[in-house]
Amino acid sequence: MKLFLLITTKIRQVLVSSILLLLGSGSVITVTSAYGAEDLSNQLPYYNSKEFTPHWIESDSEALNGFHQIPPFSFTNQDGEEVSEKDFDNKIYVAGFFFSTCPGICPMIRSKLAKVQEAFIDDDNVKILQHSIRPHTDTVELLKAYADKNGIVSGKWYLATGERDAIYSLAKSAYFASDDLGNLQNTEDFLHTESLLLIDKNRHIRGIYNGLNSASVDYLISDIEALKAE
Repeated sequence: MKLFLLITTKIRQVLVSSILLLLGSGSVITVTSAYGAEDLSNQLPYYNSKEFTPHWIESDSEALNGFHQIPPFSFTNQDGEEVSEKDFDNKIYVAGFFFSTCPGICPMIRSKLAKVQEAFIDDDNVKILQHSIRPHTDTVELLKAYADKNGIVSGKWYLATGERDAIYSLAKSAYFASDDLGNLQNTEDFLHTESLLLIDKNRHIRGIYNGLNSASVDYLISDIEALKAE
């Protein structure tokens, strides 16, 4: 399993504190990205490539004009209803990939996402969106049974199925899902990744997390709170 970088508010705080101790009080620490130098603070970075290089950009900066966003999409959820980017207008959401009959990592990721659902069950501004990587077998009926069996709450946690090419295209070009983020399968199916991505109210990618790791998902929950405060 390949390792990937986890950028979190708490980790950045630790790094800043350590550097300040080394340089002495009164020092100003900045991080330079492709979009210029920004103060390293509690704000989450932005991501715009498969390398997941962090860019610290002020939320009102002109640098965000044309910055990578999740594009419009349209799929079908477990209730047989259309789910599109419009359902996430001005919402924070966690995105990931799965298939309902997966016996391996999917149940473990699901248990971690259940913690996210529980943490924000009464917050309509936080949602979860999982895309099926086997939409040809993950019918609406199967997804509904899967949701009911596993306590997945409609309107909070969306299980999306639809055209395979549309899902795979979105996964690779929008969410940058590639063999850098998981284990490439030796089949025609899309790679099986444990990655979860945090998407802000403007459909920008703001974090990437290991959905198999409890501590990483705790950071995800903390970072959702940070986004809510922006």
